Parts: sequence; C-alpha cells; structure tokens
Amino acid sequence: MTQLRIVPGDFDDARVVALLAGHFAAMRSTGPEESCHVMPLDAMREAGLDFFAAWDGDTLAGVGAIKRLDAEHGEVKSMHTAAAYRRRGVGQATLDHLIAHAAALGLSRLSLETGTGDVFVPARAMYARNGFADCEPFGDYKPDPNSAFMSREL
Repeated sequence: MTQLRIVPGDFDDARVVALLAGHFAAMRSTGPEESCHVMPLDAMREAGLDFFAAWDGDTLAGVGAIKRLDAEHGEVKSMHTAAAYRRRGVGQATLDHLIAHAAALGLSRLSLETGTGDVFVPARAMYARNGFADCEPFGDYKPDPNSAFMSREL
C-alpha cells in the first residue's frame, strides 16, 4: 500500500458509489431491516455529512463520515473498508481522520451505532481501542438488540 490519502469524498465518483453500494448490501444482510441503520446513497447526499474517502493511489480503500447531531455532538457514519484493504490499517486511519475532523469542528462528543453480530466484532474492538465505550441510544435511535451504541469525549 502506498501512502494512504484521506480527502473529502465525491458521491458522484463511480468507485465511491460502488463501495457504498457494497457497504449498504453487506449491512442490510446482517439483520432485520428495521435494525439496520446504514444510509442509502441518496440519504447520504442529502444529510449534509462530512464525507471522506481513503485512497491508495487511484484505488478506493475506504470511506467514513461525520454527521453533526448538534453543535457539540457528532456521529460516525458509513465507516467501511474495501475487502482488499481490511486488516491493513485503513479503518484505523479513517477513524483517526474522522476523530481529528470532529475535534476541528469543535465537537466535544462523537458517537456511533454498529451491529452486535459476530461480523461487527472487529469494528467494535477497534472503536473500543480508540476510547469509544458502550452508551445508551442517542439521537433518534431506539434500544435494539441488534445495535451497539458507543460514544467518546473529544
């Protein structure tokens, strides 16, 4: 892997669209639709997210976004690493970028929702290593046995 470059993402880039479509399909396959909070592309475009893409040269390695919930609280959304780049530091680099971006925005808390199934164990472990701890549902989320909620101070 060359030097990873994390820059604002382009929802009109076919590589971004393809990775997000794969992310959406993978997340929808993990449980009931009402428990799956992955954002479809059109919703991402309209949500005012701060969206970033991680590039290895011309190859898209991963994506992630920050959704502002209020002046002090943000949410990590759509963290996804391309299959060929998993366990190579892309997720960590993307999360580091999102945390730094959230702090630069003046946010004091960053939260996330992820799944509880086995497929999500590596993600939950990475978030825990980065200071995220289990929390109650936030924003518009409701308690759900298929959702894990985590948060950390910035």
